[in-house]
Amino acid sequence: MLPVAEARARILEAVKPVPYEWVALPAAHGRVLARDLRARRSQPPLPVSAMDGYAVRSEDLREPGAALRVIGEVPAGRVFEGRLGPGEAVRIFTGAPLPEGADAILVQERAERSDDIVRALVALPPGKFVRPAGLDFEAGWKGLAGGHLLDARALGLAAAMGHAWLPVRRRPRVAILATGDELVWPGETPGPAGIVSSNNPTLTAMVVGWGGAPLDLGIARDRPEDLMRALDQARDTDFVITSGGASVGAYDLVQETLTARGLEVAFWKIAMRPGKPLMFGRFGEIPFLGLPGNPVSAAVCAIVFLRAALLRSLGRPTDLPIGRARLAVSLDANDEREDYMRGRWKRSPEGELLVEPASRQDSSMFATFAHADLLIRRPPHDPARPAGEEVEIIEIARALAV
Repeated sequence: MLPVAEARARILEAVKPVPYEWVALPAAHGRVLARDLRARRSQPPLPVSAMDGYAVRSEDLREPGAALRVIGEVPAGRVFEGRLGPGEAVRIFTGAPLPEGADAILVQERAERSDDIVRALVALPPGKFVRPAGLDFEAGWKGLAGGHLLDARALGLAAAMGHAWLPVRRRPRVAILATGDELVWPGETPGPAGIVSSNNPTLTAMVVGWGGAPLDLGIARDRPEDLMRALDQARDTDFVITSGGASVGAYDLVQETLTARGLEVAFWKIAMRPGKPLMFGRFGEIPFLGLPGNPVSAAVCAIVFLRAALLRSLGRPTDLPIGRARLAVSLDANDEREDYMRGRWKRSPEGELLVEPASRQDSSMFATFAHADLLIRRPPHDPARPAGEEVEIIEIARALAV
């Protein structure tokens, strides 16, 4: 069986970046920037006032009590026409450009005005309450790097840098297909041996959360013609994902049918629990990921492998959000497979947050995954761990985000 790290490496090696497209600034929220974004102008473009008050020459206010003649005013968005001379001041408001000749701001709380004469109650050094040109950033500055996830702050910065349209990675198109005669759609009543399909809704939501555009191909019955009829709809996608195989054996039908149709299988079966019967290959340039049918196995394998593949295609970091926490209970020694155990946070009597694995880890038990806070990741042949010892964890909520 292939180690998990090697399986991830082979998948990532096969993934190429998706092309980029231009979208309007308001539509770019949650998208991934395709290339570096540089400022088209300096911010602020000119020296501006940081306060309401009077634009002055600091050399006129070396001592408190100096009187200046007010020769005009300048609000934000306007430019004062003219130059400030000795003994003169200009009424100014926050954000307005400094008049030529001015180098400081006398704030209105430190001034007394009578008609066109303003008296300074303080002395001022040069630059007081002045925001110099380029204080925030200068023209040409790389404000956002390619691969940046565009949240509200990034969009605000892009706007301030003068960009109305942004180059973003196209959302990778992911075809999702469940297989099995036993499956029925949510809301339908299954037969005595039937199962409600939960993999498609789970994987669809995961793909959306990881920045992709899912194409739900539904359920294919355990017949080659049904499988190929469904996958014919995936020709223009960037990834093909299946879950489950034929009832006669995991992936017997899927592997046999798809290899006959041109699938090049890179590997099948990995040293992982849950998720041993994972298959990966390519249809030409389109990566194919065959997930196990058990819902927990499919979901955990998607977190470990599909998430990394989609993020790689978007130019995002692919590492899992791995942390460490202390065990609330002891764990037996692990076998030869890398284990991903569902667990929850538990607070100790002293107030420390500890992790406690679910009492049952069967891969068909989706409720334990839905209510889990985290996955406890254990390497192959990990020795027995006593309560209180640290283990690696993956917080599921963080793993479900881009």
